[in-house]
Amino acid sequence: MSKKQPAQAPAPTAAPTAGLPRRLTAAAALTALEGLALAGLGVYMLFVGIAGDPDSPQQAETGGLTLLALAALPLIAARGLRLGRRWSRGPALITQLMALPVAWTLYSTGGAMVAAAVALAVAAVAVVALQVNPTATEALGIGPGEQAR
Repeated sequence: MSKKQPAQAPAPTAAPTAGLPRRLTAAAALTALEGLALAGLGVYMLFVGIAGDPDSPQQAETGGLTLLALAALPLIAARGLRLGRRWSRGPALITQLMALPVAWTLYSTGGAMVAAAVALAVAAVAVVALQVNPTATEALGIGPGEQAR
């Protein structure tokens, strides 16, 4: 006499991001890259402020801490995008809109900063284009009916 065991629901094996479009994944990756670059620059400025010989150690340390704090926004937004969270689109777009004036300022200084300015501007425009794409907005649960509310 064998008893049949009740059927159990299969365990979810797919990652929560398996259904995300590649555009959204690319936007998350570029946003994370920008956040990591900000964090790296912040760590560098802190190091120079503490161990180096800057003109103003206090200014270098404050700038480094500010950049580390600013790096949190794109990193958190990138994680949210990667997980398909609806709220993450706003902070990611704000990050890109803030990056464009920074790119212009870098471009205006000339020299070696022109390459950094072009890279930053291209990344910012690409992330905006990837996020406003209908496929990405649908994946985040933002549709035409949702925006009218």
